[in-house]
Amino acid sequence: MTALAFLLLSLTAVVAVCDWLVVANNYRTAEYVLKPLVMVLLIAVAVTLDPSSDFARVMLIIGLVSSTVGDIALMLPTDKFLAGLGAFFVAHIFYVVGLVALGISFGGLLFGIVLMAVLALVVGRRIVQGAVGVDKALIGPVSAYIAVISLMVASAIGTGRFFAIVGALLFAASDSLLGWTRFVSELPKSRIIVMVTYHLGQVGLVLALVWYWH
Repeated sequence: MTALAFLLLSLTAVVAVCDWLVVANNYRTAEYVLKPLVMVLLIAVAVTLDPSSDFARVMLIIGLVSSTVGDIALMLPTDKFLAGLGAFFVAHIFYVVGLVALGISFGGLLFGIVLMAVLALVVGRRIVQGAVGVDKALIGPVSAYIAVISLMVASAIGTGRFFAIVGALLFAASDSLLGWTRFVSELPKSRIIVMVTYHLGQVGLVLALVWYWH
């Protein structure tokens, strides 16, 4: 990792913690600034680091940009859930391509697919059922999103890279909790947990570009 990338990553961490604090205290106005700023800084980290694959970096940056669009859509006062879901769906497509570019093993990928299929049946099914209870038209978009994030996690597991695996799992945990609280039932402190796991997940995916640690 370059010195500039490390500096930007440190700044990202500071802004992320500030965002967590405003989320925990429900300061919406500050959140409108800090939440996208975290992603902008993380994009800058991805641009300035020294990756093991330039192509993977490009794919990841596009995914980060799309994630930022999704963040903005989901935090707007008016409900833009489908727009946010669509932006994150696109992000995961690029994440999958980027992770594959880092190199994956068939065995690891297969294990990841089986693991995520089980989790989708246990957790994802409940979220889809809850979404259908809100609006039957959501069955397609929500099911498709669960499928693509499951593929992203499976691809991360297939790379064998520690930061990719941890980052992808945290990302999936964040989205699972978000979906559960939106469509199944409210959970205490869910907003702050969603935000912390989301940011750490994105950071993990970025760090996977430079650190190949089993």
